[in-house]
Amino acid sequence: MKKIKYGMIGGGIGAFIGDAHRRAARLCNDFELVGGVFDVDYERSKEFALQEDIALGRCYESVDLLIEKELQLAEDQRMKVVTIVTPNTLHFPFAKKLLNSGFHVICEKPMTITVEEAVELESLVIEKQLTFALTHTYTGYPMVRQMRDLISEGHIGIVQRVDAQYYQGWVNNIIHSSENRIGKFWKLDSRQTGISGCLGDIGVHAFNLAEYVTGKQVKEVLSDLNTLKEEIELDVDGTVLLRFGDNLKGVIRASQVCAGEENNLSIGVYGSKGSLTWSQENPNFLTLKTLTEPIRIYKPAHTYNGDFAERSHTMKAGHPEGYYEALANIYVGVRKSIKGEEINAGEYPTVHDGVRGMKFIHAVVNSHKTGNSWISINQ
Repeated sequence: MKKIKYGMIGGGIGAFIGDAHRRAARLCNDFELVGGVFDVDYERSKEFALQEDIALGRCYESVDLLIEKELQLAEDQRMKVVTIVTPNTLHFPFAKKLLNSGFHVICEKPMTITVEEAVELESLVIEKQLTFALTHTYTGYPMVRQMRDLISEGHIGIVQRVDAQYYQGWVNNIIHSSENRIGKFWKLDSRQTGISGCLGDIGVHAFNLAEYVTGKQVKEVLSDLNTLKEEIELDVDGTVLLRFGDNLKGVIRASQVCAGEENNLSIGVYGSKGSLTWSQENPNFLTLKTLTEPIRIYKPAHTYNGDFAERSHTMKAGHPEGYYEALANIYVGVRKSIKGEEINAGEYPTVHDGVRGMKFIHAVVNSHKTGNSWISINQ
């Protein structure tokens, strides 16, 4: 099968998330990186292209030039999809230009800075009938997909409570540094990040995961955020209460100042007959507890899993499925969509998930600013 040619904006020398995307694309073996705009510094961009054995003629100085030159190529030679891995404020303008020019898009989250921008992209994707994937990578883990299926099949009964947390500790090194690094770090700068720090960066992943596995939408939020220091503009810690409706409630706890924590994302869904829990740092284990049976552990690459989970594992039983493999599953979903293959709901996060995420972030910030009041996500 001929590989899909793709480009990348951002993600050059030293960029973790750009490297993760490239590894994922290689793992799924459906894509070929042929060019891009890898850095705002053109010399560094060219240096990266040489490292990756990418032709310098397709290492562009700007996104506008990338679009112009790629559209001059024969259709079977040009990029079909472009991955955006830049600071947040650049997601919307680049995605809009690419979609208007007929390119499919894979974009890091959050999708945009404002709800209005997100809704505009949603309308554009529908109008152009293009594929838009938002990399909420954790939905690509086999056991997250198994969790989604078990809940939808009623294995834990009526869902009554959702608990999601995402704890990291690395921001301590920024905000407590003797070198006064706060003003130099882009994720704490609203001009580059948007209106939220921690909740917009990792809390939105927990929100997306909660809606993904339960199949239910959050209606209202009540939040309490913390900047820790007066000179810090954006939240670095927060707690959000959730109302889904139908007497279903939950909580999201997100922090980037939990010293010693690395990437502690976990979710528990509690129903009338049982519960399911999963943790990103131990992603091969999905735990089912019920009122009447012994604890059951699900793992990837076993025939007791559903079809969706079984199609999503890349390793044989006993070999851990990790972040790269999960992101590769998102790329597989993008390939299916671009090629018009049969696709299941939940194969990759869409532009609609991006709109949900932006509405969540803005509702969370508004709730905090209005004295910790309940705010509708759809306002």
